[in-house]
Amino acid sequence: MRVLHTADFHAGRNLRGYDRTPEIREALTEIAGLARSEKVDAVLVAGDLFDTVNPPADAEAAIFAFFLSLRDAGIPSIVIAGNHDSASRLGGLSGLLGWVGVQVVAQPSADPRQMLRFVETKSGEKLVVGALPYLSERRLVKAADVLGADVGSWRQKYREGMNFFLRRLAEGFEPGAVNMLMLHATLDGAVASGSDRGMQFDLTNAYTVSPLQLPASAQYAALGHVHKPQQLGAAPLACYPGSIIQLDFGEGGEKKQVNLVEVEAGRPARVHAIPLVSGKELRTVRADLDTLDARLSALSGFDGLLKVVVRAPTGTALPGLKDRVLRQFPNALGVELDPIKDEATAQAGSREGLSLEQLYERFHQEKRGELPAALRQVFKESDAAVREAAGEGA
Repeated sequence: MRVLHTADFHAGRNLRGYDRTPEIREALTEIAGLARSEKVDAVLVAGDLFDTVNPPADAEAAIFAFFLSLRDAGIPSIVIAGNHDSASRLGGLSGLLGWVGVQVVAQPSADPRQMLRFVETKSGEKLVVGALPYLSERRLVKAADVLGADVGSWRQKYREGMNFFLRRLAEGFEPGAVNMLMLHATLDGAVASGSDRGMQFDLTNAYTVSPLQLPASAQYAALGHVHKPQQLGAAPLACYPGSIIQLDFGEGGEKKQVNLVEVEAGRPARVHAIPLVSGKELRTVRADLDTLDARLSALSGFDGLLKVVVRAPTGTALPGLKDRVLRQFPNALGVELDPIKDEATAQAGSREGLSLEQLYERFHQEKRGELPAALRQVFKESDAAVREAAGEGA
C-alpha cells in the first residue's frame, strides 16, 4: 500500500501584506500530481488546511481544487482539523467533501468509532486510520487545575488526556489491515522552524505527547503541527512532513517535502521524502550600514522574498532606509533595525511603571525569547484568578 502524507497547507497565509495563497495553490497542484504519478492509494492531510478560521474565498478555492483533483484521479483522502482550522466549519463541510472522496474528522470524540476512517484499495487491502484532530489544551486542562500548579503538572494532565484518546483509537485497529494514526499535536523532541511569525507554542514549555504514548499497534503516525520535516520515534514510525512552502522567514532555507509511505499489514512502514519545488524562497539578509548596498547587490537575480535586518547604534535615525532597500530589491517585504547597544544602555532598562504582565514578558524574552500567545493567555488568566481570589478584582 502507498500512502501520501502531507500537512500544514495554511491556505490564506498573508506575510507582511504579501498573499502567499497563489504559491500554496501551486504547491497543492504539485502534490496532487505526485499523488497521481506515484500511484498512491490514499492521501492523509494532518491538519491546518487553512491559516485562519475564516479563510478568504481564494484560499477555500485552492483547497477545494486540490481535493477535486484527487477525486478526478480516483484517490481518496482523509483529513483532520488543525489548530488554525475552524473545526465547526470543516465539520459542516464533511458531508459535501465526502461526495468527492474526502473523509473529514473535525472534532475529537470519546467514541473511537467516530474518529476511525477506512479505505479499501483496488488490490483488496484495507487501511484503518485512527484520526485525532487538534485538541485544545484548554479542553484537557481546566483553569482551576492551573492555579497553584507548576508547568510540569499541567503537561502531565494534558498527556493523560491525550493518552485516553490514543488508547481508544488503537482499540479500533484491525488485524490483517494497515493501521495508521494521524494527529495534529507536538511530540517530545520536535524541532520547530525558527518561525518569524511565531509558533503557536513554545517547544520548551509546550503541552506535548511522548512518542512512547503512541500505540505500538500503529504502523505509522502521520503528524501535523510542526513545520520542519522530521522523524520522531520508531515504534511506531512517526513523522512530520512539514509545511508545503516556506511560510515565513523563520522557515527560510528549509527544503519542503511530502512523505510517501509504503506499508503492508503487519510489517513496519518505509518512508520516502519527496521534495517539493513550489513556492518562493525566503531569505533574511543581515548587514551593517556600510555593507548594506554590497549585500543587496550580491543578491542580483534572486527572485524570492527578502527580509533585511540592518545593524545600527541605538537611537540612530535612518530616514529613507526602506526606500533605499526597495530601490535595489523590490521584493523586500521587511526592513528592520537591529539596535547595537553599549553595555551601559543594555543595563539601563528600568522596571518602574511596568505591569506584572510586562515584567513577565521581559523576563521570558531575556531567558527564552519571544513570549508565545498561548503562554501569555495562560499567564493573564492565572493572574486574574489570583487577583479575584484575593479580592482585588480583575
